[in-house]
Amino acid sequence: MTNELEMNPNLLVAYLGKPCNEFTKADIIRYIKENNIKMVNFMYPAADGRLKTLNFVINNLAYLDAILTCGERVDGSSLFPFIEAGSSDLYVIPRFRTAFVDPFAEIPTVAMLCSYFNKDGEPLESSPENTLHKACRAFNQVTGMEFYAMGELEYYVIAPDTTMFPATDQKGYHESAPYAKFNEFRTQCMSYIAQAGGQIKYGHSEVGNFTIDGLVYEQNEIEFLPVKAEDAADQLMIAKWIIRNLAFQSGYDLTFAPKITTGKAGSGLHIHMKIVKDGNNQMLQDGKLSETARRAIAGMMELAPSITAFGNTNPTSYFRLVPHQEAPTNICWGDRNRSVLVRVPLGWAAKSDMCKLANPLEELSNYDTTQKQTVEMRSPDGSADIYQLIAGLAVACRHGFELQNALEIAEKTYVNVNIHQAENADKLNSLAQLPDNCVASAACLESQRAIFEKHNVFSPLMIDGIIKKLRSYDDQTLREELKGNQEAMLTLVNKYFHCG
Repeated sequence: MTNELEMNPNLLVAYLGKPCNEFTKADIIRYIKENNIKMVNFMYPAADGRLKTLNFVINNLAYLDAILTCGERVDGSSLFPFIEAGSSDLYVIPRFRTAFVDPFAEIPTVAMLCSYFNKDGEPLESSPENTLHKACRAFNQVTGMEFYAMGELEYYVIAPDTTMFPATDQKGYHESAPYAKFNEFRTQCMSYIAQAGGQIKYGHSEVGNFTIDGLVYEQNEIEFLPVKAEDAADQLMIAKWIIRNLAFQSGYDLTFAPKITTGKAGSGLHIHMKIVKDGNNQMLQDGKLSETARRAIAGMMELAPSITAFGNTNPTSYFRLVPHQEAPTNICWGDRNRSVLVRVPLGWAAKSDMCKLANPLEELSNYDTTQKQTVEMRSPDGSADIYQLIAGLAVACRHGFELQNALEIAEKTYVNVNIHQAENADKLNSLAQLPDNCVASAACLESQRAIFEKHNVFSPLMIDGIIKKLRSYDDQTLREELKGNQEAMLTLVNKYFHCG
């Protein structure tokens, strides 16, 4: 426990001397009293994927205790389309483990994410965070293991071009200043996210960069560490909120949109997953990918078409999912292969002690690197509803344990070549494809909805709403219609520029 707390940047963790998952109401009140906090913010995700905020000024100790205990009423019909105006009241109740000091508030403020409850005091069946909670519970009940996840947040920062030290077009991967212009902005984002409890792995500039009409567009990425899936979703939601707020404060425009111009790198929201039992990663066995991992992958292969309904939620999503753009189009998986849908990244499975080889003065480390192995789903993008997406992935991985022929599916969909090279055309033609528009994605979800509704994870109302929204775009022929029409493409991009 000492190692977990030492050097922890979360201000509440450092002050209270305990990890956030042990926070109690008394801890929150103590921190507020002893640190001269004047306000409390409740934050909660709505149907548009954004965090909403309710502000409370602390009138007195009794009032503070009341709002932390009882929460508050909100108008559900203004937050979710499936709630009728005539019976719209919902409760929002704070989750103390999510508490953080708002880095942007002039008045000292503690913020917390909330869960939704209905009029009977029961968790709202169709709320995003409860859907993920049910998905993780069902995964544990079926497999006896826990589902962990983490995300890679990719985004473009947009600002006036300085013309000094221009970056090389589409060669921005891990670029340093002065060719990368927004490294300081990214590291400030990372610092704020970490103070809010986000478990960050690293950050860097990404491939995409270009200049149009005197504006520089630079792609960046912040990647997280695997944590329990519910915590992973909370951290990503807070991170997007922080990145956008800091961009606004800095005078930059910023977008998580999947595609903002043709011929340039789009932005994804890759999700890494691992499966844990008794604190140990189950993804490797004897240095190789385990049967557990292959079953989970098989489930994702089966449900990949319908996962797009949660992870690729507007028409611009399908301008990113095109061949030869490092975004997947076919349903397959492989090792260290960026042309596949599910990638098994390097997992430190080599037998050598690389630290000692690089640093001869070091002793042998004997570090347990098996904890690092994950698998990565590469189709989702920043339009995703984060809770629905990770819930959908938990369902898919659980489904792999419910399939009798899971290992056979994993074997058939494995590739160890670049499927987009001409000599591998036969293999490419043997693979199923992801849907290429929102309407097709809706049809895939409709055909597989029973699997997502199983174990009462996704409510039928939620599935109905997702399908209705996707079909409303009527975009079956949109890619062909906009081909070569830059003005129409720009109009589409602007419409969904601030998605998710």
